[in-house]
Formats: sequence, C-alpha cells, structure tokens
Amino acid sequence: MEIKKRGTQATIGPMNTFSNAFRAEVVRMARKELKPELQGMRKAITGHRSEIAALKREVKALTSQLKATQRQINRTDAPKTKAPTEDVNLKKSRQIHFNAQALIDKRAALGLTQKQMALLLDASSLSVYKWETGQVHPRAAQLERIAGALKLGKREAVARLNQQ
Repeated sequence: MEIKKRGTQATIGPMNTFSNAFRAEVVRMARKELKPELQGMRKAITGHRSEIAALKREVKALTSQLKATQRQINRTDAPKTKAPTEDVNLKKSRQIHFNAQALIDKRAALGLTQKQMALLLDASSLSVYKWETGQVHPRAAQLERIAGALKLGKREAVARLNQQ
C-alpha cells in the first residue's frame, strides 16, 4: 500500500481507484433507476409542447377572426358617419381605371426609375414593381396619386422629387 502526502491530506493509491470505481458504479445505477422516470417526463414534455403549439395556433386564428369581425363592424358603421364628400371621392377613385402599361410608359417618358416613381407616388418601389408587372392592383388612394402622376410633365415631376 502506498501513502502519499499532499499538503495536509494523505491519499492512498489503490483506495483512490476503488473509490472512483465505486462512485462510477453508483452513478450508473442511479441513471439506470431514473431512466424510466425521465422517459415518462420527456414524453409528457413533448405532449405539453404540442398542446402549447396547438393553443397558439388557436389563439392566432381567433385573433384574426376578431380582427375580421371588427373590420366588418367598422365597415357597416362607417357609411353612416361618412361625409358626402368622401363618398364622391370614393366614386371618383372607382371610376379611375388602372393601366399598368400606361404607368410604365409614363415612367419611361419622365425618365424615372421605379424607386423615383415610388417616391413621387408616396409608395414603396416594390409596390410600383408589382403594379407594373400586374401582380397587384393599386388601392383607391394610390389610384388617385397614380392618376395625378400620369398628368405630370417631366419638369414638374423632377421638381416634386427634389422637394422630397
């Protein structure tokens, strides 16, 4: 048997090996005993996570239903409170027909990029791109701006862009 002194502690060589083996065996046995309980907990956690995800989807769907209902309520209440001038503006915007090719031609005639046209129309360059490609139809407010831009001359368009 070998005894080594380190500071105030004395360690015994072969006993240290035995204690390490004993500790490893205790840890192994503890893991073996706890494994079935841990697997049950893992299954429960997985189930809880899927329930939480389902609840989140349900909340999202209910929120969108609520927003849609609120929009419908606002639409039904809105005509009663609108002024007659707003109705005239809506009728005007409905009368404006959008032509993507006319927008493309006007932008080319003015020598503007899509980004500059977007600034002129107070819209994003992506919106101008989608209007020109026919992917999206502009909203009523944008139709009025587009109609106004189609009537502009090159000098006036450049002047408006410089103001911004």
